Amino acid sequence: MIDKLKAMEEKYMELNDKLSDPEIMQDQSRYQKLAKQHSDLEPVILLFRDYQQVQTELSDAEEMLKESKEPDFREMVELELQELKERNENLEAHLQRLLIPKDPNDDKNVIVEIRGGTGGEEAALFAGALFRMYSRYAEINRWRVELMHSNPTELGGFKEVIFMIEGKGAYSRLKYESGVHRVQRIPTTESGGRIHTSAATVAVLPEVEDVEVEVDPNDLRIDVYRSSGPGGQSVNTTDSAVRITHVPTGLVVSCQDEKSQHKNKDKAMKILRARLYEKVQEEQNKELAATRRSQVGTGDRSERIRTYNFPQGRLTDHRIGLSLYKLEQVVAGELDEVIDALINADQEEQLKAMES
Repeated sequence: MIDKLKAMEEKYMELNDKLSDPEIMQDQSRYQKLAKQHSDLEPVILLFRDYQQVQTELSDAEEMLKESKEPDFREMVELELQELKERNENLEAHLQRLLIPKDPNDDKNVIVEIRGGTGGEEAALFAGALFRMYSRYAEINRWRVELMHSNPTELGGFKEVIFMIEGKGAYSRLKYESGVHRVQRIPTTESGGRIHTSAATVAVLPEVEDVEVEVDPNDLRIDVYRSSGPGGQSVNTTDSAVRITHVPTGLVVSCQDEKSQHKNKDKAMKILRARLYEKVQEEQNKELAATRRSQVGTGDRSERIRTYNFPQGRLTDHRIGLSLYKLEQVVAGELDEVIDALINADQEEQLKAMES
């Protein structure tokens, strides 16, 4: 670990010199790239320097303890040693976590797809509740939400809703949300007071730039049609809705929420690129996923990851065995406690994999 940190410190100092070079400062593109590398390294280097300082203080305290015979002084040094050892352990653990390879998608915006699953109208209403939960979480984090495509139902739910969340670290926080979300509650349409179980699937995809996924225009079939809303009423009177089919993979994306055909096409292409990127990532991660004991972060949308039990006010994340009796707060967007626990569990798994 120390050798790796020293190499990172050398790189950091090298970047410091480059960033003060007038020639580089004039090249904005290169300067920004180097500045990002510098800012990514900075938290690790500052923590490493704290760690080195504590190591020096530990060595000095141990030397003083060897040389001193005076009981009161020795007691004071022993107390200081204990504090330094605890601080040293905490810094070491923190450094190990910072050395976990960073997910290259972590800083990206996300495209979230929610679909009502088993449970009919109640599942669609639950899909709507999940959409509001993530929208509120985005609002708390000052991220921007943009609706990309929706298929609403007459009671206010969604058979399907796709939206983008734009903001720093959005993917790093939301990537653990992919999977099947199950709800247990008494539907408003239920007169007998019986608890119903229904589900919705969530997929969280990083936004992908054109350069990351090349899409051959010849592989696309693009159809335009008239938008329609819940109940079959026409949303507008022009053929503005767009359906794009990627012929080689069979992936189909539809967008109809905008009045402009051009805007719907742009949104559909963003969703298509994200789904194609996901397919590539899935192939690359198959071998890795097979070696991981934890399902945290695998993004398997067929896996049941969480249950929202309204009669008991309990949320359970099945991947890490976490139960919280604060369901109302969570569905109101207070997701940090759940997400932090998932991140910690994922980091623990990665640390174990690094050690083995």
